[in-house]
This record gives sequence, structure tokens and C-alpha cells, in this order.
Amino acid sequence: MKLDGLYAYTGGKTFDAALPCVVFIHGAQHDHSVWILQSRYLAHHGLAVLALDLPGHGRSDGPPLATVEATADRIAAALATLATKRFVLAGHSMGSLIALELSRRLRERIAGVALLGTAAPMRVSDALLAATRDEPAAALQMINVWSHSASIAPFAVRPGNPGPGFSVVWENLRLMERIARANGPAVLPTDFAACNAYAGAFEAARALACEALFVLGAGDQMTPPKAAQALIEACPRKTVVTLPATGHALMAENPDGVRDALQKFTTRVFA
Repeated sequence: MKLDGLYAYTGGKTFDAALPCVVFIHGAQHDHSVWILQSRYLAHHGLAVLALDLPGHGRSDGPPLATVEATADRIAAALATLATKRFVLAGHSMGSLIALELSRRLRERIAGVALLGTAAPMRVSDALLAATRDEPAAALQMINVWSHSASIAPFAVRPGNPGPGFSVVWENLRLMERIARANGPAVLPTDFAACNAYAGAFEAARALACEALFVLGAGDQMTPPKAAQALIEACPRKTVVTLPATGHALMAENPDGVRDALQKFTTRVFA
């Protein structure tokens, strides 16, 4: 379905605005499909689900937006068209920053915020920022390597196949390449620059009127758990789940761990 130009995957179920809803927000150079396992599970277990494509990503209209705040404004406007009374926001990486900002705009309707693979500040090195602009293919390769835990590297020797015909590592790279082909070369540098520039995380965390769930990968090289500690401390109410042997691509590397954490969290905050 589309909400004011934003594509939203509903988990294989018809969207029901009478149900409490989980809004999934993906990270940089991704789309809604990174949440496919978790969103589909929750949609078939009593919740409404909206797994969004951000503006300029996947099937959503318009260009990628230059700031976390602008993206939060865009999503808030789309969600305002719904009659749904209670939301949980689940954001991964850049999406976690957007979820924090969105919680400020929809404060009275937010039952909980789940932040996966998060950090504050979410700094990006000058070298990587330059590569996203000038050497995008090389940048995607680097990002893909750093997005996965050492437990599934080196890729050429052990490519990380938890099941026959399934490759966590190469699926992530192909997704990022598909976004580049379909949505243009501006998406990658725009997303990473937005993460690097965002300075509102601590203020948004301190202002939370709901519980925050942190789901962190013990093997995360992009946003290691220690980079989330100051943000965790800023939240008035929080639960922290650290998944062992899991990198930044948590939803693919440890889908059951992420699903279990989200299911327990949503059951509690929607009770």
C-alpha cells in the first residue's frame, strides 16, 4: 500500500487501522525488505505492520531527503493520514535515528521505540563519505563487509549460508546495488551524510515518554554496542538485548533473535 507517496509493506495481510501497529524504518541504502521476516511474523500474530520504503528508496516517491529531521517529518505526515491510535517504531541504523525523531512528532501515539544497530552520534569517516560520492561501488563493498560479523567472514571461504540457497552477505550487497540502480547514485551519499550530521539523538531520547528497546549485535563493526551506551543512558526507560555473534545486519544474521525481542517488546508495550 502507499501512504501519501510512501510505499509500505503490510506483511502479507490487509492493513487494519484498528490494530496496534509496528512501523519498520530501514537504514541507509536499503528498503522495506530488510524487515521481511520480522514484519511478516508480527503481521500474522495480531498486529498491523507498515514496513516503509523511505523517500527516494525502493517504491516510494520523491528524492532521498538530506536530513534525519526531514525524513521524520515526511513519515509523520504520512502516518497522520491513518486512524491508528498506537504505534511502535522500529528503526535500524539510520532508521533508528529517524525513529527517535519521529517519536517527538507523534509523541501521544507512540507506545514504544525499538532501536536496532544504533549509535549516537552516528559518525561516518571523511574517507567513507568521500567514497560514497566518488567511488560508490567500492563504498558498497566496504559497507557490506563491515555490516556482517566476523563469524561469517571471510566471505570467499564461508559466505554465511544459514540455509541452502540463502546468502546473508551477498543478498545485502545485491539489495544495495539494486537501490543504486533503481533510485540513483544520490541515495548512498545522502543517507550517510544525514547520519553523520544528525545531532538530535540525545535530546530525543531524553524526551521519550515511552519505553525504548535496544537490540544490539555483539559483533557489530558499524555501530558497536559501546557506541550506543550514551544513548541508552539518556533514555528514561529502556531494555537492552545484545545478540551474540551478530553483526550490523541483525535482521538477516539473527532473524529469530530480532523477532523474539520485538515480539516480547510489542506484547508488553501494547498490553
